[in-house]
Amino acid sequence: MNLIKRNTLKRLAALAAGALIFTFSGLSQAESRAPLRIGFQKAASALTLLKANGALEKRLQPLGIEVKWNEFTAGPQLLEGLNVGAVDFGYVGEAPPVFALAAGADFVYVAYELPSPEAEGILVPKDSPIKSVADLKGKRIAFNKGSDVHWLVVSALKKAGLQYSDIEPVYLAPADARAAFERGSIDAWAIWDPFNVATQKQVAARQLISASGVVSRHQFFLGARPYAEKNQDVLKILMEEVSKQGQWIVANTKQAAAQLSPLQGMAPEIIEASLKHYVHVYKPVDDKVLDDQQKVADTFFELKIIPNKINVRKATLKEHL
Repeated sequence: MNLIKRNTLKRLAALAAGALIFTFSGLSQAESRAPLRIGFQKAASALTLLKANGALEKRLQPLGIEVKWNEFTAGPQLLEGLNVGAVDFGYVGEAPPVFALAAGADFVYVAYELPSPEAEGILVPKDSPIKSVADLKGKRIAFNKGSDVHWLVVSALKKAGLQYSDIEPVYLAPADARAAFERGSIDAWAIWDPFNVATQKQVAARQLISASGVVSRHQFFLGARPYAEKNQDVLKILMEEVSKQGQWIVANTKQAAAQLSPLQGMAPEIIEASLKHYVHVYKPVDDKVLDDQQKVADTFFELKIIPNKINVRKATLKEHL
């Protein structure tokens, strides 16, 4: 082999080695990005379907980002996971962020869902003598402590001229509350969909009130602050995919209910009725929504339900996503 050919081969080998190093370096950089850990509840239909169809994973694959899903029974439990660093992102109601901020959690409001007040309510047995919220005085009311229905109970009592101290709160997760409701060991149960719809259809239950005219009933997407500050591009993609999923649900409610049925463990007709209570439209947080959240926080502090006064605006990025 002559000298020219040898030199040419050496140059080609060097170029190939450089390209290989560059390729692996690029892969390494992509793979070095932290996974996106999402906390969700089965009742969060858009996220549940997004998990099932893998659309988010496909969007994030070119960035080398893995998606990990963690299921929680309710918002307060999900926020505990976010507080201890187990998840980076989650979807909860109005009250859980307030309790989490009071406990020192470091997160930011990423977006909110337009109000869905028909998606929660207070149930009583069908033959109960309780006909109005005022009749709840002295009664045992079950709800998940720190959840959005906690705020519903507080607000409904105030609107009816009652104090929070006028009722006996029984703090129970949804499954335990339903069992207590069926046993007759509680007088009323504040609960969200799809459990709200399911209980009315499956048990001798009557809805005393919905949240309509009582609370706004916003739902929120939250991100752990350290993750949100470093990965705004990822959260933007995530919210794009959630929004697409939400609009698909609106346009294909019956089909969405059929897909969710085995995932949520409920009959399609129950899920379909529940889905119709949601708008499935998501917006960046704004001043009005934050004002509503501050009202929740101030009320809970006044009632000594949370230990300290908080400023909800501290849970925002300088530039909303």
